[in-house]
Amino acid sequence: MAFLQSPKKDWYCILGAKPSESLTELKRKYQKLVLLYHPDKQSADVPAGEVEERVQRFIEIDQAWKILGNEETKKAYDLQRREDDLTQSWPVDVHVFLEDMSWNNDDQCYTFTCRCGGRYSISKNEAEDISLVCCDTCSLIIEILR
Repeated sequence: MAFLQSPKKDWYCILGAKPSESLTELKRKYQKLVLLYHPDKQSADVPAGEVEERVQRFIEIDQAWKILGNEETKKAYDLQRREDDLTQSWPVDVHVFLEDMSWNNDDQCYTFTCRCGGRYSISKNEAEDISLVCCDTCSLIIEILR
């Protein structure tokens, strides 16, 4: 599926639409944009750089319609957008460099004190893979920068 290759593109934005709009409304917006950006509809006096931009825009519009115009791919894309929204909206309290955390020899982990008095702990192995760490007392999260 095409949208899996470019998960960061907002196909709704490309069509100038909202996720709540009906298939009929999405189609109307698609058709309007296709008429505006179709390569055959361009005038001959347009500069070459602008022609290329318009062709790229037309390709994006066409890709957006291929995804949003099909119920199955639209549903899968909407689920992927929702998942991306949920995974990217962590309430990060502080960004901390790993070297600014304290090494605790007894527990064999890096620690950082939370503003609530709790602490963030991460083992040496976890520090290589994990970038978000939860406080052991409250709901605050830090992001570890390397």
